[in-house]
Parts: sequence; structure tokens; C-alpha cells
Amino acid sequence: MDMTISVLWDSGALQGLVEARNAELADVGIRGGDGSVSGNSFSFEPSDGCRLNISVSHANLSLAAEPSVISLRTSRGAFSFLLRDVNREYPIFLPQFGAIVTEADDLRSYEQIENAVRLRGGQTTLQRLEGEAEETYENAAANTRNVWCPTWLGLSRDMRIFELGWDRWTHTIRPFFHSQAVRTSPDGPPMQLRYVAGRGVGCGENFTRRLEDGVLPILHGQLIDDDVTYDYTAFAALESSKLTPGNLRGTHYLVADGHAIGHTFTESQEAQYAALLPGEMDRDEEAVLFLRIEAVNTGSAPRYAWFKSVWSDQTPYSFDGAAGFGMLQDGRVFCVSTIDGGPLPKEEIAVLLAPGKTAVLEAFVPHSPISRERAERLAKQDFDRRHSECSDFWKGKLASAATVRLPEKRLEEMTRAGLLHLDLITYGLEPDEPVTPCVGVYCPIGSESAPIVQFMDSIGWNSVARRALRYFLDKQHDDGFMQNYGRYMLETGAVLWSIGEHYRYTRDDQWAAEIAPKLLKSCDYMLRWRERNRKEELRGRGYGMLDGKVADPNDPYHIFMLNGYAYLGLSRTAEMLRSVNPTESERLARAADDLKQDIRDTLFETMARSPVVPLGDGTWCPTAPAWAEADGPVCLLTDAAEGWTPHGTIGIRDSALGPLYLAFQEVVEPDEPAAAWLLNYVTELLHMRNVAFSQPYYSRHPWLNLRLGQVNAFLKAHYNALASLADRETYTFTEHYFFVSNHKTHEEGWFLMQMRWMLYMEQGEDLKLLPGIPRTWMENGKSIELDGMVSYFGPLSLRVESRLDDGYVTASAKVNSDRPPKRIGIRLPHPKGKKASGVEGGRYDAETETIWVEHFGGEAKVRLSF
Repeated sequence: MDMTISVLWDSGALQGLVEARNAELADVGIRGGDGSVSGNSFSFEPSDGCRLNISVSHANLSLAAEPSVISLRTSRGAFSFLLRDVNREYPIFLPQFGAIVTEADDLRSYEQIENAVRLRGGQTTLQRLEGEAEETYENAAANTRNVWCPTWLGLSRDMRIFELGWDRWTHTIRPFFHSQAVRTSPDGPPMQLRYVAGRGVGCGENFTRRLEDGVLPILHGQLIDDDVTYDYTAFAALESSKLTPGNLRGTHYLVADGHAIGHTFTESQEAQYAALLPGEMDRDEEAVLFLRIEAVNTGSAPRYAWFKSVWSDQTPYSFDGAAGFGMLQDGRVFCVSTIDGGPLPKEEIAVLLAPGKTAVLEAFVPHSPISRERAERLAKQDFDRRHSECSDFWKGKLASAATVRLPEKRLEEMTRAGLLHLDLITYGLEPDEPVTPCVGVYCPIGSESAPIVQFMDSIGWNSVARRALRYFLDKQHDDGFMQNYGRYMLETGAVLWSIGEHYRYTRDDQWAAEIAPKLLKSCDYMLRWRERNRKEELRGRGYGMLDGKVADPNDPYHIFMLNGYAYLGLSRTAEMLRSVNPTESERLARAADDLKQDIRDTLFETMARSPVVPLGDGTWCPTAPAWAEADGPVCLLTDAAEGWTPHGTIGIRDSALGPLYLAFQEVVEPDEPAAAWLLNYVTELLHMRNVAFSQPYYSRHPWLNLRLGQVNAFLKAHYNALASLADRETYTFTEHYFFVSNHKTHEEGWFLMQMRWMLYMEQGEDLKLLPGIPRTWMENGKSIELDGMVSYFGPLSLRVESRLDDGYVTASAKVNSDRPPKRIGIRLPHPKGKKASGVEGGRYDAETETIWVEHFGGEAKVRLSF
């Protein structure tokens, strides 16, 4: 098909050339303004009415693969557009280039078209978000999915896990060695246990759950069955010993790793795993699930309470009523049940309760079936004592972390519960061996474990974070490569970045010197990898960039995300070695800068040939693909590759793995035009309520929103993601919006890091406090307290109190180290958007509602009056 289009320019001088892809360029001509053409090159002198006509033949305007694309490379920058997108009703308006593309018979001027677009009064999605009222959890919850997740209970450091679920007709108990189901025999089915209280499934669903104190891995539930209320309590403890840090042995990290989905071993690691396995599986003491169900008659007449204690629906079993034992055919016991302190006489019972009276069923479930002798000892355990010990154990862990007190109870609880969720599946031998920062059912992954380790560092668990990093260092391949999950190729750079972040928190040069040989080995591995790709034919297509897949899609290309992590890894390693090995530090710093430049060169070339897309305000925006080989985002489906993946979205590669990562990875500055273009593009095309579709916590746009001061957009993303991906009762995160994997700590880790950024964020030599909090947190009588959080500048304390009924808000901040920031900014937004009328202790920026304390000496007190 033949087609002619017009490109209108504003009045400035311009030079450029025209390229056509999947079409033949037939003619380029000046149709207005003072300009000239030579072949496919053109130029304009400063003049009005600059108009360039472009004619092509054999154009593909269909929805099939390989559509026709026109590229213009000009002195103002380069851009491309799909020829089929050219439409006079919605012209391609690119004010960032001073260009408009329309049909050739559209004779309006640049100014006329611009005015027509502006008069529509449209807004980009980001503009709309920033103009809306601030998001709240309640509003987000009312407008998003309500996911339900099973609850994992365990001991911490120990891979013996109990999953408590509800399959809509019974409660379930599934014991796992992390993600591998317990089996009663090597070739037997997975062990699944069930239990029931109440009359069964009716027309109403009146069962609710909650963590103890809102945060501890002790599950409480309540079933209201008309006049009879059943209260559930469940937790994991040891078979006979008191659950204390001293009694907790843990599981060897390599054995735990071997029981996780996707783990990858070298030959030597496989041999070590096989040697360790028998001893780890044959333990003297079992983990035990302690379950209590208390039924109370709340009515005014006698009522029956019904119980069906724990039974197995996968393996043959019998019930010994004299002892209250559920037993396998070989005599091993899988459950000990009592009623009101004595053996449960039969598996199912009905108990008549007078008004106000109770019946208490207790069931003790060993992680793996035990002998009758051990079961008899287990039956003598005191539920209340074990419950108290378990509660004290987990409270002790919280006490060793920073204090976080927030005006919003749910977010405070999710922050504290989230830390314990991470800890629950961080396995290893106590007290100081390496630990596995697992990501849900999966093994540790250098990229997905990063927020887990970094939040532990942020909240004061530096020793646990270091043990988690040792996992990656100990599993490093002989050549320096790091790969722990499947065929993911991005772990090496991501791990070095997390190690560098740990160094920023601790400034431990002795540790840096100790691990320097391993760091250099990994850096040199990446540099050799890079060298293999320094081929001239890769100019603009990944020259000097690493190639390999970064996630589940099998895309072994020069992916920007992979290379951004490589840059971060090299850069942070150079920083770590600055004092302990200056020569290597300088070498790696140069190598990092060289890689950064090659990434940027390729990024801008891919942006030049990637089609622009429309925004809500009538303008169009440049895009970029996820990898250097592509000519545009996968979601535009302009080539033969499929966009849809089993992750449940057509845009997973562009939203979760796309080039927007480069802003977070310090390759592109947050305030560069390229960052704004990428942010606008993904926000407009690939987000709902500013949340990505599948595995939304893979997208780093909330960080960029916050860095750019887009607080409303940040809060929209933050609240809607947590409301739709975390169980609203127990705070457990799932991986996807459809249930695939449970207790997904990668997603929870990024939620926790977003909480950290909401509360404090470093920017160069500045420390920004409360950059992302909602206005409602500053309502009268509310307060914020942080004590012991860790920043790049050292331990941080902050106390904020709102006394707006008396006309003021106060804040005090302290950074307890010998390396305080040069200045701190404390953002104190008024609930109704008012600007301060009086300021004490600093300089007030009314636009950002922030008090800046210049020349910060380690402590500051400020006050705003309204």
C-alpha cells in the first residue's frame, strides 16, 4: 500500500533524516517553511509553517507482524512511529521534539493542531493521579481484588513448615520441608490433613482469621455458627523443648535450599547436599503444630458443638479412641487429640453445651508421624505454656529489630508481621551459619532476595542480612558466576549490589577485605561476559552488554534489567574496595562507567526506533523495549513474538522487566527526560490504579514516583498493590493475582522496602524523612516513631507529633554515627494541604512541605506552625 503523511515542526532550526522499516521510502519533500531535502535528509531554517511530507510504498498497515515504522533522526532527538497510527483526528503530537505527525491532507498548522489537542483538556495518567485526592487503604480495598492466602507456621531457621489452609469445605494442614510435601513413605502421596469444627458449609461464611497481636506467626480464627462460637489458635513449636533461640538448631542452608523449587547446584554442592541430607532429615525432635479450638455457647438455650478432629485424606489410617491418636497403618502417630483435657474418644463428637459453657479440642500434629511412645509424651504437653513460649520467642525477635510506630495500624502491623514472614523461611544452622533468604516456595534468587536482605539491613538485622549474603558467596561458582534459581542469569550483579548495600549500612571495611577475592572473581566474570559482546555488529543492539534471561520468559537477550544490575554490582564493589584495595576499586569504577555508557548508548538507540504511544493528554511519548534486539515493547505485538505469558498478562516483559529499571539502577537519572518518558509510557499502558498487572512488585515505578516527588502516584501504587496482593486478615502475600505460590516474600520484601522509602530515603548526601507519608498521618493527636532504623548514614531515630488543634507539628531526628548526612529534609504535610505560617529549626520549602536542616550535625528539632 502507498501512503503519504505530513510531519509538522515548530519554528526552530532543524536537521534530520527519514528512515522506513517494513516499507519503501518513496519521497521526502518540503511542503512548508524554509527548508531543503537531499535524498532522505532534510533541514529547516528558523521559520513558520515547517512541513515535511513523507511518501512510502509497499506499506504494511495491518495488525499483522512487522508493520511499517517511520523513524526521524533529528538534531532535536530521534523518534519513531507506526505508520498505521497516523490519524488526523488524533495526530501524533510530540512537544518534546517540537513535532506533529498527521495525514497529508490535514492542512492545519502546528499551532492549530496543538491548540486543538490542548483544548480537549486531557490529562496523562500521572497528571490525573497527582490531581486526585490521596489514596487510602480503605478506598484501595473497596476497588481491588480480595485475595485469600493459606498461612505458614514454623520455627524460624528450620525448613519444617506447616501450611494452614481452607479449601471451602474443611480446614487443611499440609506439612512441608519448605516447598516439598512430607510423605509418609518415599513413594507415598503428599501428606494432607483435615479438621472441622461446627456444622459445616452453609449459606453464610462467618470465619475470620488474625495473627496474634496482629503480627506474630500465631494464627487465630473465629467461626460464628449461630449460637456457638469456635475460637481457633494454632502455632508451631518444638516437640518437647522450650522454643528459645538457644534451643533452635535450624536446618543446614544447603539442605533447605535443596528442598526449594528451582534450586540449582554445582556438582560439588550436589555431593555436599547428599552427604548432609540423612542427618538433617533424621532429627531427635519434631516440629509440632499445636492447635486448639474452643467452642462456647453464646445463646440462652443448650446447643451442640461439633468437632471432627484431624484426619488424613491421602493415606489409610485408624483412630485410637482410648489414646486420642490418629495412626497410620504402620502404627506411627500423626495427631494427638484431646477434649477438655482427656483423650478424644472418637474422631467425630457432638458436645451439648449449656449457655455460657465451653468445650476445648486440642490437636498436636508432629511434622512427620512419630512413634507411639513419643506420642504419649507429646500428649502431656501443656498448650498454654507452649503458646506463651512461642509468643515470647517471636516477640524477642521483634524486640531485636527497630521500633516502628505509625498512625495507620494496618501498615504498622504489616511492617512488623512482614519482618517475621521473611524470617520464618530464612533457613540455616544457628547461631551464625549462612541462611537462605528464600522467596516463597522458591529458593533464594539474587534479584528476588534483594529486598528481603536489604529490609533486614534497614530494620537493624545486619547480622542476619550478612548471613543471608553468605549464602550467595558460599554458593558462588568457581568462575565467579552466581546462579541459584533455574536458568536466571542476573543474579551475579544483583547479589553484588545487595552486598554493596550492606556495606553502605555497616561500613565494615574488615568484612569487605575478607570477601574481596570473591567479589573480584564475580566482577571479572561479568567483565569477561561483557567482553564477549563487544562486537561491532552489536552497535545499537547490545554492544558491550551482557546477554541472558532474567526471569521466567525464555528471552536470552541483551536485557536492560540484567545490565543495570551488572552496573550496580560493579559500581558498588568499586565503592566497597575504595579503602581496602584502591587499585582494584579504580579499575572496577572505570569498568562500571564504561558499561553504563554502553547501556545508555543502546537505550537511546532503541528508544529512537521504538514506536511512540499516545497519552491521555493528547501528546505521544517515546518508549523502549526490554532488550536491545527488539524494535519496540513486546506488548505492542509488532513482531512474531507472543506477548501473553502464563503470568496472566500481555505486558509482563515491559512492565516487570523493562528499561524503567535503569532509573532505579542508577544508569538513567530520575530527572532525565528518558526516565519521564518511560515512566509515562508504562503508567499509561501497563498499569491499573498505578499498579502493574502481574507480579506488580517487580516494577520499580513507585520508587521513581517518590524520587520525583509524585506522592499521590506513589500512594496509589502502594495502597492498591498491598490491598490486592496481600491477605487482608493475615498479611501473607501471594505471587500473582491468581493463586500460584504462597508466602511470597519477594513481593512482601518490596512492600517493606516501599514502607522504608515512604519513611526515609537517601538521595546523595541528603536524608529525606517521611517523603511519602499520607496527609492523614499528620492529623491532630497522631504521631510517628522510628527508633533503630538504619540508613546509609547510620542508625536513625525520628519522633513526630501533631498538635494541630494547638496550631503546630513538631519533629525531632537523630542520626547516631560519625557519618551523618550533610542535610536532612523532614516532610510534614498538613492534612488539608495548608502551608506553614511559622517555622523553627530549619528552612521551609512550601512546595514540598519539607523543612530542610542544613549542615546537619547529628540531631535536629523542628516545629511548624499553622
